[in-house]
Amino acid sequence: MVDRPPPNRQDLVRWSEALSAIARTGLGFTQSLYEQERFEEVLQVAGDIRASIETEANYDAEHYVEEWMRLVGDGVAGYVTPKSAIGAVVHDDDGRILLVQRADSGIWLYPTGWADVGYSPAEVAVKEVLEETGIHCRPKGVIAVLDGMRMGLTRIPLYSTVFLCEATGGDLKPHPLETRDVGWFAEGELPAMTVGLPQWGAHAFAAIRGESLPVLFDPPRSEPWG
Repeated sequence: MVDRPPPNRQDLVRWSEALSAIARTGLGFTQSLYEQERFEEVLQVAGDIRASIETEANYDAEHYVEEWMRLVGDGVAGYVTPKSAIGAVVHDDDGRILLVQRADSGIWLYPTGWADVGYSPAEVAVKEVLEETGIHCRPKGVIAVLDGMRMGLTRIPLYSTVFLCEATGGDLKPHPLETRDVGWFAEGELPAMTVGLPQWGAHAFAAIRGESLPVLFDPPRSEPWG
């Protein structure tokens, strides 16, 4: 028998979102009333799990079930997949990295945002950096493709494509709604609340130094749900 630590908050969020996705996808495809009832029960279990770790009184199981039910689509449109996000590791001539402090959580991270329709991934990277920081940049290549939930960066299922970018101009100016602060930071001098640093920090600064690296990704686990 393998000794495992007890599940933590991140595990419970991931499990509840996975169950929700399975149930919502099933509801989007099945025509069987029996299967619909079973999938709705699975959704209720997912809601119970999610509500068990929330501290806000209004976030009970029914809150999540109702929210998920509103998102149920039909057929292919109802197949639940992770959302797509774009991140940008931007560096200046001194090898410093550009970080933003999120307005909602106070955490620090490289600029990142949802992949907007009508833009290529690289165009989203340029747009997000300018909007969040006031800095113009030039994408140089993809350095990471990451599962945001697995890294603990988000409670929303998402895959993030991260570009290495070079700053080309502009002045630091935090977005009035999305960011509390922005700044340039040298390796070893990043803010204490920089999220996910053990996973991406060394890789990002190696890329900034121009080292030849493979794209960083989350390796397959032998037991994804363990």
